[in-house]
Amino acid sequence: MQSGSKKQIDVVRLKADLAAASVELLSAHCAADRVRLQYSPQEVASFADQAALKRAIVSSEALYRFFAQIAVHLDRQDESRR
Repeated sequence: MQSGSKKQIDVVRLKADLAAASVELLSAHCAADRVRLQYSPQEVASFADQAALKRAIVSSEALYRFFAQIAVHLDRQDESRR
């Protein structure tokens, strides 16, 4: 199978990597929910380690951008199948 850049990809590896990432994302989501349910955003901003908090924000923003790009491609695929 070939991607838009014409390079050969290992589909089996991609699926395994995505499955592993899904498990790790679920774990991160659960950890964030524990914090969200126990503390207000104001408490987190006031008392959390600022460097760790900023790293978490940068990471979550990068994940959002990546998956938003994938969502656009999925939407295009869905539209082309109609």
